[in-house]
Amino acid sequence: MTSTILLQATGSGGAGGIMGFLPMILIIVVFYFFMIRPQMKKAKDHKKYIEELKVNDRVVTSAGIHGRIVEISETTFLVDVGGSVKIRFDKSAIALDASKALNAAPKV
Repeated sequence: MTSTILLQATGSGGAGGIMGFLPMILIIVVFYFFMIRPQMKKAKDHKKYIEELKVNDRVVTSAGIHGRIVEISETTFLVDVGGSVKIRFDKSAIALDASKALNAAPKV
């Protein structure tokens, strides 16, 4: 039995290696700008919004519960949902977009 070994010579030297990784690098860059970066901006905006909330602000939770903030602690809000019912929510449970829309002044 004879074994045959085929060798392939690259005509461009080291440039073939870089050109092989170029599509992967482009995919990572596109993924960063279209997926990771917007998500980081959204998280930053949500954190800023939560820090700016104060007593008597109306909020909507991520579960869709509407209420008014009665008390603020370090990690939670006490929310009055009506009829003398108060529920304590974690600060991360406040839905940014729904709460902003609820508190926005109506356009005339």
